[in-house]
Amino acid sequence: MNCNFSPWAIFLIFLRLGLTSFGGPIAHLGYFRQEFVERRKWLSESAYADLVSLCQFLPGPASSQVGIGLGLSRGGIPGAIASWLGFTLPSAILLILFGMGLSLFGNTLGSGWLHGLKIAAVAVVAQALWGMGKNLCPDKMRASFALAAAVIATFIPFSLGQVCAIVASGILGWAFLPDASISPHGIIQTRTGKKTGVVLLIVFALLLVLLPILGTELDSPVIKFFDIFYRAGSLVFGGGHVVLPLLQSQLIPTGRISPDVFLAGYGVAQAVPGPLFTFAAYLGVVSNQSPSGLMGAGVALIAIFLPSFLLVIGIIPFWEQLRRYQGIQRALIGINAGVVGILLVAFYNPVWTSAIHSSTDFCLAAFAFLILVFWKLPPWLVVFVAAIVTELLETHLFY
Repeated sequence: MNCNFSPWAIFLIFLRLGLTSFGGPIAHLGYFRQEFVERRKWLSESAYADLVSLCQFLPGPASSQVGIGLGLSRGGIPGAIASWLGFTLPSAILLILFGMGLSLFGNTLGSGWLHGLKIAAVAVVAQALWGMGKNLCPDKMRASFALAAAVIATFIPFSLGQVCAIVASGILGWAFLPDASISPHGIIQTRTGKKTGVVLLIVFALLLVLLPILGTELDSPVIKFFDIFYRAGSLVFGGGHVVLPLLQSQLIPTGRISPDVFLAGYGVAQAVPGPLFTFAAYLGVVSNQSPSGLMGAGVALIAIFLPSFLLVIGIIPFWEQLRRYQGIQRALIGINAGVVGILLVAFYNPVWTSAIHSSTDFCLAAFAFLILVFWKLPPWLVVFVAAIVTELLETHLFY
C-alpha cells in the first residue's frame, strides 16, 4: 500500500496511540507494529524491523524515532512532524500540568506522596536495569564493557563521563566483539534524498558544537537551557531511562532543579502514556531559573526531540549502506552494553541515594520491583500505589 496521508490524518492516528500507549518504548514498538504493519500495512515486516534497527542505532528515544520515520514514509517531513506531535502531546501536557500543580500546591500536600514517587522511580529504574542487562549484556565480554562504562561515568564528572563511557564502549565493541550477522531488511520509504540528509546531518553537528559557544558568548539563559536538552537528545543511547543521569548531572548541581522534584517527575513520567522523553517538558516547567513555566517546557521539549528529527530524516537515505559494515554493528553492540553501566551509576546516584532512607523504604521499593517485574502490573499502577502508601505511612494513618 503506497497511498499517502495528510499531516492531519497522520496526527490523528498517532494521537490515539499517544493516548493509549502505556508501558515504555518496547511496548510502543509493539503498538506500532500492530497498527502499521498488521492493521494498516504501511510497510512490510522486514521494512519495519529495519526502521527499528536504525532507531536503535541512533541516540535518542527509539520509539519516537520510529514514529517519526513512519510519519515521514507517508507524509514527508510534515508527516514526520505530525506523527511526533500526535504521539508526544498527551504525555507532555499531562507532565506539564503535574509540574504546574507541584509548583503551586506541592508544599501544602505533604511530603509522603513525593517520597513515594521517588521510591517508585527506584523500582522502575531497577526494572529497566534488569531487562537491559539481560538483553544487552548476556555474556562476560559485554558485562565487562558495562562495568568499565560504570567506572568511567563514576569517576569522570557530569555529562563528560557519560560521553567518554559511550565512546569507550563503542571502541571496545568494534575491537573485541565478533561480527554480527546482518538481519533481513526491507525498503524504508522516504521522500527525502541524500542531499537533504547531508544538510540535516550538518545542522545536527553544527548545533551540537555551536550551542554551548553561543550560550556563553551571548550569555543567553534560553540558549544555555536549550543546549542542555539538545545535548541530552543527541548523546543518550538506550532510550528514556538513560537520559536520567545526563539531565541530572546538568540540572541538579546548578540548583536549577532540586533532587526531590527531579525524581518525583521521573516517577510520574512512568505513569503516563507516550515517550519518556516528555519528562523534559516537566523539567522545563519546574525549573528554578529562567526559562521556566510554559516557555521552559516548550524549549526543553523541542530541544530534546530536535536531534531525533535531524538524525532520522538525515540518515535514512544512507542506512542501506551503513548497515552493511560489520564494524559499525560491533560498535553499536558495545555501546548498548555501555549504556547499561551508565544506567547502573544513575540507579545508585541519584535514584537510590535520594529515595531509600530506611528499611521501610527498602521494603516498599523491593515490593514495587516485584510487582513490576514478576507480577507484570503496569507502571502507572505501581507509581500510584507507592505514592499513596508512603503518604499514609508518613501521616501515621496505618497506626
